[in-house]
Amino acid sequence: MKKTIIFDMDGTIIDTEKYFRVIWPQAVAHFGYHMTDEQSLELRSLGRPFAIEHFKKLYGSEFDYEMVRSYRKQLMEEALQKNGIELKAGAVPLLTYLKEKHYRTAVATASDMERTKRYLGQLDLLPYFDELISATMVKEGKPSPDVYLYACEQLGERPQDCIAVEDSPNGVLSAYRAGCRVIMIPDQTEPEEELKKLLYARLDSLSDMIPMLH
Repeated sequence: MKKTIIFDMDGTIIDTEKYFRVIWPQAVAHFGYHMTDEQSLELRSLGRPFAIEHFKKLYGSEFDYEMVRSYRKQLMEEALQKNGIELKAGAVPLLTYLKEKHYRTAVATASDMERTKRYLGQLDLLPYFDELISATMVKEGKPSPDVYLYACEQLGERPQDCIAVEDSPNGVLSAYRAGCRVIMIPDQTEPEEELKKLLYARLDSLSDMIPMLH
């Protein structure tokens, strides 16, 4: 089994996608637009420039993505301050196991670095990772492969020698296109048939990875 593992963050390590699913529609509604639940789900891990293009297609060229995104971030912070940041099931057992067995680990996230460090720091998870990679460091975010290619480069590993752990279609596509073996632990929705073909494995929780690594 591969000894280098790269994790997505939102929806994979921390249980935040459930908030994004609700808050994106709230944010666009604040500015007079309507977003369906399905449209909200399409935004999971969607990076630049794809997110901007996505909103322009939905609402027209006059849509102010930066303004709406800023308001969404404000709503998100308020929700997390109220409810706290929860870990996904099995996160600590798996990360502890990987540390003990001397695996190399990284985070490759669509989130900016400030938020990545702050959230992982609040949960005392920073010591578990060798590298933190944000999509803001690369030209294109997920589903392009850039963030995973850059993570592999920083780790000094070939993509085919790394496992990527993802929860969403855009994340799976990014890791697969980079050449990583992809383990999907679905968060908000199950993978469709075409996406299943790209997976090395589909698991119910992070702790389910441990028997695979023995």
